[in-house]
Amino acid sequence: MNQSFAFKLLKTGVSVFLTGEAGSGKTYLVNTYIKWLRGHGIQPAITASTGIAATHIGGMTIHSWSGIGIKDKLDKRTLKQITDRSYIRKRIEKTEVLIVDEVSMLSPNTLGMVDLVCRTVRKNLEPFGGMQVVLVGDFFQLPPVVKREMGGNLSSAVFAYEAEVWKKIDPVVCYLDEQFRQDDEDYLSILSAIRRNEFGQGHLNYLEKRKIEFGTAPKDTPWLFSHNRNVDSFNENKLSKLAGEVKEFEMTSVGAKPLVEALVRGCLSPKTLRLKKGAVVTFTKNNPKLAFVNGTLGVVCGFDGQTGWPQVKIEGRCMLQVKPMDWMIEEGGKIRASVSQFPLRLAWAITVHKSQGLSLDRVTIDLSKVFEYGQGYVALSRVRRLKGLYLLGWNAQAFRVHPSILEQDNLFRRESRKIKNQMKFTVEKIHDFIVRAGGSIKKVRMDRDRRVVKPNTQMLTLELWQQGKGVVEIAKERGLKDGTIVSHVEALVSRGQIDKSEIERLLTPTLRGGFDEIKKGFKKLGVEKLSPVYNYFNGVYSYDDLRVVRMMN
Repeated sequence: MNQSFAFKLLKTGVSVFLTGEAGSGKTYLVNTYIKWLRGHGIQPAITASTGIAATHIGGMTIHSWSGIGIKDKLDKRTLKQITDRSYIRKRIEKTEVLIVDEVSMLSPNTLGMVDLVCRTVRKNLEPFGGMQVVLVGDFFQLPPVVKREMGGNLSSAVFAYEAEVWKKIDPVVCYLDEQFRQDDEDYLSILSAIRRNEFGQGHLNYLEKRKIEFGTAPKDTPWLFSHNRNVDSFNENKLSKLAGEVKEFEMTSVGAKPLVEALVRGCLSPKTLRLKKGAVVTFTKNNPKLAFVNGTLGVVCGFDGQTGWPQVKIEGRCMLQVKPMDWMIEEGGKIRASVSQFPLRLAWAITVHKSQGLSLDRVTIDLSKVFEYGQGYVALSRVRRLKGLYLLGWNAQAFRVHPSILEQDNLFRRESRKIKNQMKFTVEKIHDFIVRAGGSIKKVRMDRDRRVVKPNTQMLTLELWQQGKGVVEIAKERGLKDGTIVSHVEALVSRGQIDKSEIERLLTPTLRGGFDEIKKGFKKLGVEKLSPVYNYFNGVYSYDDLRVVRMMN
């Protein structure tokens, strides 16, 4: 199935499983669909199974979005605690399209818990409470993490498609069969053979020609390792050998702490970026105007004399002045959290896990310590051509795929071909979905580039609040009135971004003395509006005082 057909199908509102080989354009199509939805006034919930995957599509983890966090089961009490949170309820109630990326790394148990939360909040017995669900991923890539302490092993991973709720959704399978990353037929045949579990001596002969010794790896080529410790030591060792002073660039953030932490964990750029002149780097974000994408390689050739920002030379191109870029979590058309950092990371080495989504022109890979199904395939599929691949070694696990996936993949392919022959599109179907999802058939005017949207004023207040500052301090620093900051805090409390227990910080000695009286006033009048209570007390208490008490009720 090509992208055009899959895009038409998505626009009809059916639940879909979007899959395909690495480099088939899954993320591109998802981002195109998100743009189309927003263009019609529909704000999808954008989630992923991991923080890294979430940053690629500007979303949050499915665990954070649904409120389940790290829980592995939901009893009645826990379910009630989650669904009683106003910001979780509002989030789920207004969602008509739920996107879940990298579903291969999501356990069926987690998918089932998310479904239960959605059905409970929406009071709808249909799967996920009746919303369109777009599941995205490739089961040949990294599988769900198996808890070793529970006796997990390589053959015991259970996949999301085995979940009861997956069967109930019965998503339409869109198996993308075009290739946008690899253009080398020999190399494509190797990757396809691994997927079919037909990797043999002939394919190995090709790879053996790309085998090198440790000390002969080409200069300025990134390395992929299966373990973090190898990556960290390799990069630090390389950086320490360069002459000159280390320049450090700290990540800045705005938003609720849990969301910011999720962005930091998922961001390919580090929290503290350490660079020197001569450091090999890779870009971690796309910028078509400056002709770099996630995975473009370069070398730091200096730092700007005025800003101190890094200057990077990309092979075959002129030097680029690199500027900080934002990674954001958007929800309901608003930015919930963002982090800002230079879109760079040291590229002498990176883990296979963090390489997901990258497209590299050349890479040195060590597959000798691969320990999980899919790791070898993920690593090999990062590079565009066989001539760009340099292999240090491999083990027996490197070219293996999970045995359960082979049969299932054939089923997915058959279902995709079947739907392609059966599906009929009409404008009416698309219009019906837009209306059902609360959108507008007439296109809504959008910002030309949502990536340059700045965090809203409430998020800036939240950042200062999280630093322990009070209303007066925040108002002074931001050049705003005290009352404006109090209204920001109230909005942040209503969304669950500030806990109610923190509001005591707003209680002045005067307000503490009148708190009970004001509370009784609200109760007597039976209202939440401020003006009736203000008039009831003849203006003795300010609107800000009343707002604080209302927040604490």
